[in-house]
Amino acid sequence: MQQLIAANWKMNRTAKEAVSFIKKFKKLVKGVKDAEIVICPPFTIVELVSKELKNSNIKLGAQNMYFENAGAYTGEVSPIMLKEIGCEYVILGHSERREFFNEDNSLINKKVISALKNGLKPILCVGETFEQRTQGKTDDVLEDQLINCLKDVKEIKDVVIAYEPVWAISRGNPNQKAATKADAEESHLFIRKILEGVFGKESAISTRIIYGGSMKPENAKELLAMPNIDGGLVGNASLEPKSFAEVVKSIK
Repeated sequence: MQQLIAANWKMNRTAKEAVSFIKKFKKLVKGVKDAEIVICPPFTIVELVSKELKNSNIKLGAQNMYFENAGAYTGEVSPIMLKEIGCEYVILGHSERREFFNEDNSLINKKVISALKNGLKPILCVGETFEQRTQGKTDDVLEDQLINCLKDVKEIKDVVIAYEPVWAISRGNPNQKAATKADAEESHLFIRKILEGVFGKESAISTRIIYGGSMKPENAKELLAMPNIDGGLVGNASLEPKSFAEVVKSIK
């Protein structure tokens, strides 16, 4: 299974900054074959980044989408719009969407189904808060999110699961600590067991489960070496070409 390393730029980078980043980053990862690389920029520069990534080994993703293909939904972006400008992946259910924009499992489920229907590969984010973790509810939260966000999904060959413990997300703080490799591996293994129960063993084994909580050059190698961690969803460390390239090259 080829590991996947995705950059989530969140609400960062102007058009000029994005072009500069891509030009530098393409040189740094040229020839990399061990990882599938994805960049998910803000909506305003998705098309620009798409053009810059042409004929490279880097794929394009978006950070969100609405579940309808068209209509009176001011401020939203549809899956067919993303597909048209070259997106292959879309991040759905990120903890920041859940926390700041009140997205629940039901809405995220509609988005997952719509993305798959329109030929996009969802990167479905799941994870517990600090309070939920300290109360011993991690497994319950993960199971609830997985079951409900994947409701009525028939097969998951094109779905990527991103485990993002909310308590470990840096939100721009480079000193934020990630989960230990043991903690991350434990949750990844639990997620795989839930997927096995719903979709069968073969599908569970072939589904990529990536880690999304403060992965950076300093910890990427040990996290990516764990048997059930199949890549990373990288935030702060993906904003600079050198640091993101170092994460990509941590795969062995």
